[in-house]
Amino acid sequence: MPTFLRSLFVIPFLALSLLTAPAPANAAGGLSDDQRREIEKMIEQFIMDHPEVVMESIKRFQDRMAREEEERAKENLVASREKLVSDPASPVGGNPDGDVTIVEFFDYRCGYCKRVFPALMEVMKSDPKVRYVFKEFPILGPESVMATKASLAVWRLAPEKYMDVHAALLGVKGGMTMSKILKTVADAGADPHAVAKEMGSPEVEAMIRDTYELAESLRISGTPAFVIGDELVPGAVDIATIRRLIAKSRGS
Repeated sequence: MPTFLRSLFVIPFLALSLLTAPAPANAAGGLSDDQRREIEKMIEQFIMDHPEVVMESIKRFQDRMAREEEERAKENLVASREKLVSDPASPVGGNPDGDVTIVEFFDYRCGYCKRVFPALMEVMKSDPKVRYVFKEFPILGPESVMATKASLAVWRLAPEKYMDVHAALLGVKGGMTMSKILKTVADAGADPHAVAKEMGSPEVEAMIRDTYELAESLRISGTPAFVIGDELVPGAVDIATIRRLIAKSRGS
């Protein structure tokens, strides 16, 4: 029987045995080998007779770990506030001086990111006080990484073209080869040759690495994921939810 299962019950059974058993025979005052074997037999028999107790204990343990993970993520959300909303390396859209910041972790190959994009653009268009921070989080393979490197290169070289490139890359259908990515960049008005060169820069690599580390600290493992005000919201949200969270962040 696995050690971790035995440990679930060893303390109460050991206490009961020590209360009811005669004084131990060994000089050290501990359990004798026979007593230890008897306790292990009792534990094993109890588990065999009551497997539901084991499952309930495991479930409680998992629930407790999940709560602890959630609490750590909340603490990290507060501690990482500056990195989330004010990192000078991160692309910014909307109103740079807006009173509410939306942070999105996204991947250009993520279908849900593509689906939620029109709602986000509508929010930025209809609410001139919204600031938007783009956290490029390429987790869906090498093609995602290439697309992210291209868009971050555009941000570094020609930030005024970033939104056009961002929208164009989210609109790409099918696979994202290098040639398709660079054509998309060119069609959006950026210099594909300069972008291709900048994609391999240490600065672009560092931007991606920093986002991975930030996402890990917040327990973000999928895309899209949003931080709006003080809330972390995983998954594709609808426009009503976005507006509600913006209003909540403003205290209205």
